[in-house]
Amino acid sequence: MKQIILLAFTILLLGTSCQNQKETSNTFSLDVYVDSLFQTSVDSSQIAGASVLVYKNGETLIKKTYGYASLELSVPVPKEGVFEIGSVTKQFTAAAILKLIEAKKLSLDDDFTKYLKFDTKGRKVTIDHLLNHTSGIPSYTAFSEFGKFMIQDLPRDSLVRLVESKEFMFEPGEALIYNNSAYYFLGLIIEKVTGQKYEEYLKETFFGPLGMNSTSYSSNSGITKNKVYGYSYSPNGLMQKGYLNHKWPYAAGSLSSNTKDLLTWMTALHEGKLLSESLYKSLITPGQLKDGSSVNYAKALVNYSDYGNHRIGHGGGINGFLTDTRYFPEEDLYIICLVNTMGPKGASFFADEISWELLDKKPPLGIPLDLDTKQLEGIYSGAVRGAYKYSIEVKTIANGLTTKAIGRPRLDSLTTYIGNNTWASGNDKFIMKNNEYRIVGPTYYYILKKEK
Repeated sequence: MKQIILLAFTILLLGTSCQNQKETSNTFSLDVYVDSLFQTSVDSSQIAGASVLVYKNGETLIKKTYGYASLELSVPVPKEGVFEIGSVTKQFTAAAILKLIEAKKLSLDDDFTKYLKFDTKGRKVTIDHLLNHTSGIPSYTAFSEFGKFMIQDLPRDSLVRLVESKEFMFEPGEALIYNNSAYYFLGLIIEKVTGQKYEEYLKETFFGPLGMNSTSYSSNSGITKNKVYGYSYSPNGLMQKGYLNHKWPYAAGSLSSNTKDLLTWMTALHEGKLLSESLYKSLITPGQLKDGSSVNYAKALVNYSDYGNHRIGHGGGINGFLTDTRYFPEEDLYIICLVNTMGPKGASFFADEISWELLDKKPPLGIPLDLDTKQLEGIYSGAVRGAYKYSIEVKTIANGLTTKAIGRPRLDSLTTYIGNNTWASGNDKFIMKNNEYRIVGPTYYYILKKEK
């Protein structure tokens, strides 16, 4: 009997040992892969530097920095290097708005002009419309005039008046076009309601209580400990980033942080430590358009199936910096990438590579066509990000469709048909019916109408 018990115990030990070796091997393999991924990009001058953190089931799998905080001084990125995080700022703004709703100082259904003077030409634009990019108000970063604004120090209201002078891109609730103006307005609304500066309210409400000591509003003149410089990629080598006055990105993109603080924020948010259950659900639940169509964008967070994997997160881009933060709830996996270079190998490139090293990527599967694609041929036009009118020509081929933007040489094919007049390409869906061409992605829902 003792021999049987001893044998069973030995087998258990061996099993545990093998499992530990397997987990250690997997972690080591990921470590080597991530090192190669980033160091190759640094060595080839595709990026200046980066900081990455991978956290799963309460364990830090990767927390590293690569390359340089300053190319001029050959200073490496510090362990807790601080980067500008661009549009990742938006989720802090959205959470702040929800806190004010919890305090009954705002309502999602409030017309935003109750708090900010703006002529909507008779349209009702709600706080909710601003939060989920369905207001129809154009984004100031797409204006030709913004090139002059971005380097000047003018009253904040001057940008509001510039946006006000432009036409709506669509009627409120009819589409989803990513919109920095909306989050700029939300920052002004926070200040109006609280009587505090935007950054002061965030510090008091979030940064201080969570101990996020490396997160702050970006400054053009102040000294920030561990702050890295930003660069831009060019075929001739890396260059210093262009100047941008941080008065303008504001509540849409002016925060700076590091991987440690961002993990603190993300875990607190998704573990229910920041918002009530109902408010958290409101934050992460994608809404619908006026016609009932579902979108993938919630309130400053995308929430969708990323090649078959449930993902919640957001990216960011600002002069000299690219950011990606993503959370896979089913795996309890967090991936945070910060890159101090604006270029083709941004944070999302690295986050994707790490994601598919850890997860199974499941491309969409097609089914046989069940419709006459000849009827879909034609030119479709409508508003998209950065353009009031974008036109695309659709033609039929043997196993699908080709699409070509008018005035551009690139020809794309849609060959993965998934039913109900819908094609898939990566994580995007293309719906063609009722003389409309709908393009649905994580951060957009465009509706193009067929021209007669």
